[in-house]
Amino acid sequence: MTPVRLAYLVSQYPAVSHTFVLREVRTLRDAGFDIQVASINAPDRPRNRLTVEEKEEAASTFYVKQSGPIGALVGLVRELFQNPGGWLRGLAYALRLGGADLKKLLYGVFYFTEAVLIGQWMKSKDLDHLHIHFATPASTVGLIATRVFPITISITVHGPDEFYDAPGYRLAEKIAGSAFLCCIGTYARSQLMKLSPFVEWAKFEVSPLGVDPEAFRPRPVPSTDDAFEVICVGRLVPAKGQHVLISAIARLVEEGRPIRLRLVGDGPDRASLEADVASRGLADNVTFEGAVNQDRIRELYAEAHVFALASFAEGIPVVLMEAMAMEIPCVTTCITGIPELIRNEVDGLLVSPSDEEALAAALARLMDEPELARKLGRDGRARVREKYDLRRNTMRLGEIFSRRLGGLAEEGT
Repeated sequence: MTPVRLAYLVSQYPAVSHTFVLREVRTLRDAGFDIQVASINAPDRPRNRLTVEEKEEAASTFYVKQSGPIGALVGLVRELFQNPGGWLRGLAYALRLGGADLKKLLYGVFYFTEAVLIGQWMKSKDLDHLHIHFATPASTVGLIATRVFPITISITVHGPDEFYDAPGYRLAEKIAGSAFLCCIGTYARSQLMKLSPFVEWAKFEVSPLGVDPEAFRPRPVPSTDDAFEVICVGRLVPAKGQHVLISAIARLVEEGRPIRLRLVGDGPDRASLEADVASRGLADNVTFEGAVNQDRIRELYAEAHVFALASFAEGIPVVLMEAMAMEIPCVTTCITGIPELIRNEVDGLLVSPSDEEALAAALARLMDEPELARKLGRDGRARVREKYDLRRNTMRLGEIFSRRLGGLAEEGT
């Protein structure tokens, strides 16, 4: 593996929900890679709420929107005079992506502007490859940038949102326009295969995410004298199925079981979830912790007996890996890429999505069978150490970068 230089583009960096990107970047840098990061948006929290590592990253990150309207206009005019052919190609392509939809056309102009600013930043850093996390709007910006500047792009595809609206996310165009794509698991790769001709399949690399098992170490199993603690970490959005989890908790409370749920995260569903909890009289059983950073998350994990995730749609959740690394038994849904991480009855318990009865039964089983809970916790950590170790999997990504970018360099000579 030969370390290389490249740029990263993320929609928001640092961000609570994108902590794994920060870990990946810093691990690659420790291995000798020169990684420069650009972010479309500013960090998701004020500076005084960032961790030490996040503050370091924020200080060296190029924030596209910080250029402001005047800076963006200056950048556009400069590029038009210096590179009129690329400028016109990029704008025409951005407008074509918008089609006949006036709103999408407007967004196309915004994306084109961001693409120009990112390309100019890369040029100032003497960088010619851009790696993008998520096949969402940030990768659309990167795709437009390839029309303006002599750069290549690659994308780490997580799913599942892009797979449900492949035309809207222009996934076929992104596959065709990328030098290669990293899939976080075989499910993600299968969806790209479904959406592309066989000739494109050689672009797809399986590159799992991971966590540091030394940072997320086994915690002492907490006492059950007070209550059985269930933790759920994730954005409060419909896809995470938190209403189903609340229904399962309500069933267990009705049975007279001493159980509490901590919902860690924030999002548009919070008001609806709080109303649901209030209507069921569960205020003493459900706590909304809000969004927390990594300094706090391990403390909350350490207090939990079980991690539960009732999602309807996922990639392969890093939060499950974190909990498993700490030997917290996990109950989640048998969907998309999750069975690649958790094998039912081996590394955790899987239930059907939307089945609140099965979810309640799985939680009750772990309450009643502490030895099973301990076994699933131990085996879950072993699974993470074997398949989802951060350093090992990041070095695998580094090897992909070295091999693929080395091949691009040879093609260019």
